[in-house]
Amino acid sequence: MKLKLLSIFSLVLFNQAFAQSEKFYATTDAKNAVELKSKMPTEVEIISSNDNESVVYLSPKAAEFLHHNVITHGPGYLYKSSEQEALSAINKSKKSNKVLAFTIDQDALVTSAIAKVNADNIKAHISVMEAYGTRRHNTTQAQTSVQDLKTKWEGLIAATGRTDLSVRIVNHVGTPMPSLVFTINGNTTPNEYIIVGGHMDSISNTAVAPGADDDASGIATVTEMIRVLLNINYKPARTVEFMAYAAEEIGLVGSSEIAEDYAANGRNVVSYVQFDMTNYKGSNRDVYISTDAYNSNDLNLFLIELMEHYNKTGSHAFTYGNTICNYGCSDHFSWAQNGYDAAFPFEASFSQSNPYIHSANDTLSRSSNSATHAAKFAKLGLEFIIETAKGSVLATSETSNNSVEIYVKDKALNYKLGKESIESLVIVDTSGRQLLESKNLLSIGKLNLDKLNTGFYLAVFKTKSGKVVTKKFILE
Repeated sequence: MKLKLLSIFSLVLFNQAFAQSEKFYATTDAKNAVELKSKMPTEVEIISSNDNESVVYLSPKAAEFLHHNVITHGPGYLYKSSEQEALSAINKSKKSNKVLAFTIDQDALVTSAIAKVNADNIKAHISVMEAYGTRRHNTTQAQTSVQDLKTKWEGLIAATGRTDLSVRIVNHVGTPMPSLVFTINGNTTPNEYIIVGGHMDSISNTAVAPGADDDASGIATVTEMIRVLLNINYKPARTVEFMAYAAEEIGLVGSSEIAEDYAANGRNVVSYVQFDMTNYKGSNRDVYISTDAYNSNDLNLFLIELMEHYNKTGSHAFTYGNTICNYGCSDHFSWAQNGYDAAFPFEASFSQSNPYIHSANDTLSRSSNSATHAAKFAKLGLEFIIETAKGSVLATSETSNNSVEIYVKDKALNYKLGKESIESLVIVDTSGRQLLESKNLLSIGKLNLDKLNTGFYLAVFKTKSGKVVTKKFILE
């Protein structure tokens, strides 16, 4: 997942495999590019920069220094096959954060789906991927692992007898390893896409790179989502795609090429969510939403809204927090760089994430030898897919429960309660922080928002009967 600990050896192998010169083009964080240039002036050339990103021409030695000395959990870099491609990447106009037309009203279907998530399935799949020994992008094992996953996904399709499902291989310019895409065709708006993904490759400083958590856990989590959706005969309005990427570890190669292709062809990707490292519970909370500037504030808020609605209490309960991922730390960045709304729920706070990744010790046994943690991410992924792929065209995100009405005026949240008695109101921001709380609400009232900055927020009403009602709003 994260680009730290990427070895010079792996980069040299990459360059040899494609007869490139030793140096290569990439995009990276502008401030880190300047720092790297000051420390290694002969190893780095800064080609162009804007306020946030730089195009660099750098050596494997400089890339190694970047990973170990400038970054912790990112920023990393995105490998580009040419100077022109790199320049094009940083000069693209990015979408501004927008209000996503998502609602929460599929309670029965979601409840049925998440009840079918089986942690043992995820664990078994992680073990299979770990057994390849390595999935380094330019090895035979890497290509075999993709073909084997293709066979597994095709087997899931064969068992359904459906014709609206398909699996395709995507070959790349920047790596011999292919990516894999599973598609469920939308039956109402097939030209709108909901996508989730993870990466197939692994890496370490040695020949052994089991990559059990990074990112066999993500691929196994995504595969369990597919199994459950087919088990319930799920047929979305929008097209749903599941992607297993090549060569994430050497610069997000697979996801970058796919996202660029989708953007160039004008594909309407409504939202993208990344699952990269889901099975190491290094922090006291369960799911950590990354809050980097390139991530979609509104999509982050919708993931929080889903967890408040479906995972606050009961047998599927889990907790959430927030963390920072930084530049180019996983494949969601490829989609964000191409102007799409992207989010990245992660297994822990980045400062407490799996310390064994990118080494021979990234094994299932180091992640607790079970997949109960990853199962929570499978549930969140199913909630996300089912609620977003139904093709709603409403203008705001809110639950179907009409027991509360809200509007914002003069820096105050005005509310009107229905028949249910409300125990508390909490205001949550896009990072999941609880900023304001009010109890013993009257049937009609307002909450002062003077202390809040402009942005996206979630009002979480808890009823005395234990229900949670969420309402999203924008403070301008």
